[in-house]
Amino acid sequence: MVIAIIQARMGSTRLPGKVLKRIDGRPMLSYLLDRVLKSTKIDKVIIATSILAIDDPIEDHCKEYGVDCFRGSENDVLSRYYECAKKYNADVIVRLTADCPLADPNVIDDVIKIFECNNVDYCANTVPVSTFPDGTDVEVFSMNALEKAFNEVKDPHFREHVTFQFWQTDNYKSNQFVGKNDYSKYRITVDYPEDFEVISYILNELKSRESFGYLDEVIEILDGNETIKNKNGQYFFGIGWSK
Repeated sequence: MVIAIIQARMGSTRLPGKVLKRIDGRPMLSYLLDRVLKSTKIDKVIIATSILAIDDPIEDHCKEYGVDCFRGSENDVLSRYYECAKKYNADVIVRLTADCPLADPNVIDDVIKIFECNNVDYCANTVPVSTFPDGTDVEVFSMNALEKAFNEVKDPHFREHVTFQFWQTDNYKSNQFVGKNDYSKYRITVDYPEDFEVISYILNELKSRESFGYLDEVIEILDGNETIKNKNGQYFFGIGWSK
């Protein structure tokens, strides 16, 4: 079974409550769910948040939307993923994050296909070098690899970021999906207020076009408005990874 686990939390220091901030009256998380559920390769979608009371609104939104919510460790996100995957009998895990509301289901499916065809432990479209915008991140790994990491990884920094060991060590067989176009200079994730403005503009533009907005159209929208395109240009991929 292929399960998408979307990690989400309310306690962002840079933009508190970002995953449920509203765009045109809807929580940002709902836009991501709409898009992930269009994947043809994913069997089930779970939101994984922490057991902290601050994250109760995320569970409430899951109930309202109609998706399962798993609650686990706040900082040991590796254990949160492992316990969630174990509970739902996952064979393959697709890791997504709730601060990326413009995830493209076609990209998700492409990464899953490459994972399935190459007999690897881990496949991603983002590391070590990405051709995709920050905010279209997809990571796919086996339950066996996740269990191995859960048992062996001791570094709290690696446990917080879940997948570092898959591509930073030689203990796992990995592969990467490289896109046909280099969109790495674009940023469509949400960490800062400027990011939220960019995402809000794109989603409102898509609504006015009555369009779903796959990746190429999102890029077209950004290229059509230099002010929006450059609004969050001072931020970069991996900016929050430093210890």
